[in-house]
Amino acid sequence: MIRKLLVPVRNDGKAPNVLAHAAALAHRHKAHVEVLHCRPRPEDLVPYGVPLPDFLRKQVFEQTHNVADQEEEALKAQLEEVVKALGLDSSGASFGKGSSVSFIEEAGRQVDVIKRRGRLADIIVVSKPDRDRNIGHNTLKSALFQSGRPVLMCPPQTTPPTDLGGQITIAWNGSAEAARALSLNKAILRGADKVWVLSNGMDAGLGTTADDMIAYLSLQGLEATLRELPKDLKVGKALLHANADLGADMMVMGAYGDSHERETVFGGNTQTIVDTAEMPVLLNH
Repeated sequence: MIRKLLVPVRNDGKAPNVLAHAAALAHRHKAHVEVLHCRPRPEDLVPYGVPLPDFLRKQVFEQTHNVADQEEEALKAQLEEVVKALGLDSSGASFGKGSSVSFIEEAGRQVDVIKRRGRLADIIVVSKPDRDRNIGHNTLKSALFQSGRPVLMCPPQTTPPTDLGGQITIAWNGSAEAARALSLNKAILRGADKVWVLSNGMDAGLGTTADDMIAYLSLQGLEATLRELPKDLKVGKALLHANADLGADMMVMGAYGDSHERETVFGGNTQTIVDTAEMPVLLNH
């Protein structure tokens, strides 16, 4: 069962969109959304190894606290209005029984807080990294590589979805990452109305074919339909084209079979998805 979604937020304008995606998924699974805001610590803003006079250090600490308080108040007020419109219950009455929401604040570097808090969440919901503004890469990387949990990457959308997880594809190539994605996301698949398996036939060998995978899903009580991908198209692009053709609202996939650094520099299937996907993608490493 999906019971807890962690949504890290900050004052970058992306929070309402990400929260809307989380709410759409929470409504389908009657899950709780935990909205996390990380306060910067004064010591993280002081240049490392640079000595500061006591009076200046005190000023930096006081200003940091004041700015963090103002940011928290403004962001929470904004999001409280958003959750009302999204139909999430913040009273606590629906906790564990319906789609609900709570707000938490914690001091520390966001990447550190996410990896700790995320370990006791079913899914971490983050915004798609913004290459142009260089925002969100570290958040996605920390959630994906440090928490051990699935990470839902949400693209910016003028009109966010009101329902999510009804039409799901799962990318399959027989790899350990794909197997982990399957294992961690059975609850998401069970909650779907339709599931497709996407494969171009290039799997890890006997026992890992798409047909083997569909047979395994059948043993789990899950029905899935195979959608074959063209072999003459790069996998990342083929996956996105197939999702668009099928009208899927979410794709589940293993992520970074090669190292993150190698894919970032030389390109790779996962990096193609991260850079160009216009649909929510549930990534697993």
